Amino acid sequence: MKRRISIKPLETGQVWQLGDSNLQIQLVGKRLVHYKHFKGKNHRAPISLSGKEALEKYLKVNKGILVQE
Repeated sequence: MKRRISIKPLETGQVWQLGDSNLQIQLVGKRLVHYKHFKGKNHRAPISLSGKEALEKYLKVNKGILVQE
C-alpha cells in the first residue's frame, strides 16, 4: 500500500530540512520559486530558481521536513 505524503504549499520564509542540509524559501511567484540550499549554519549559498512543481517533487523525494514557517 502506498502512503501519500502531503506537502504544505510553498510560502516565503519557510525552512525545510533535508537530511544534513536546509532549504530556505526566499520568494514564491506564480510558477517559480527563489530559494537557498545550504548546509549547517552558513546562509551564504547562492539563490537558485526553480519551478514550483519541480521543487515540491524534490522535497518529497528527499523527505523534506518543514522546520520553520
